[in-house]
Amino acid sequence: KEKIHRLDSLVERIDLISLKISTRETFSKNTTLMTKKVFIVHGRDEVSKTNLEILLTEMGLEPIVLHRQADEGQTVIEKFEKYGSDVAYAFILLTPDEIAYLSNEDLLPDNERKKEKRARPNVIFEFGYFVGKLTRNRVCCLYTGDVEIPSDLKGLVYKRYNNSVEEV
Repeated sequence: KEKIHRLDSLVERIDLISLKISTRETFSKNTTLMTKKVFIVHGRDEVSKTNLEILLTEMGLEPIVLHRQADEGQTVIEKFEKYGSDVAYAFILLTPDEIAYLSNEDLLPDNERKKEKRARPNVIFEFGYFVGKLTRNRVCCLYTGDVEIPSDLKGLVYKRYNNSVEEV
């Protein structure tokens, strides 16, 4: 009987510890959701970025655009980590800002190269960061033009717009 009592006592303690850990994790996840801060990742398309920023503000959210935040002597990555750490959601604007081709096509005439329109590398990096940090269900990717969709992030839902982010 004493061994059974000890086992029961251990099971109760384990259940209490599990409950505390579970409650702490749930609280941690939910506190992020309580904020109205949403991060906007963007390239060089100023019009789309500004339109999205205005739209989100009108919806009662607080858009965070990195270049509008104080530098405070931080490196870009430090600033990114600071302002991107407590957001509930991220919007990624994939816009065709750069043209790329494979290096083995470098000696080919320009018209024979297979060119791709791509988002800026910082946009792709930040896209991956937020998918990892917030999970896929709290990241929305908006794209325009013939921009190449990153192959490692295929399977996500991408929202295409033609003239304005308000379309989607």
